[in-house]
Amino acid sequence: MGQTYLTTDELSSKIKYDVRTIRERLKDSVLIEGVHYLRPFGGRKILFVWEAIERDMKVVSIQQPIGMNAIPMANGAVLHG
Repeated sequence: MGQTYLTTDELSSKIKYDVRTIRERLKDSVLIEGVHYLRPFGGRKILFVWEAIERDMKVVSIQQPIGMNAIPMANGAVLHG
């Protein structure tokens, strides 16, 4: 099975996150080099692996469903009421 490689701009369009958010908040915290992205030929350019990102987004959503009384916070946390 082949993999789909995306630039930061292309990933931003797919997951509806700002490019800066991907670079500053997601990369290296939830998007891990070697799993979710790679640097071809050891260069500076980053290519994201769509299948790995899609797989892991779904896993986290299934494992941590938001309940009826939960309030999503801007920093990504959830306040349970």
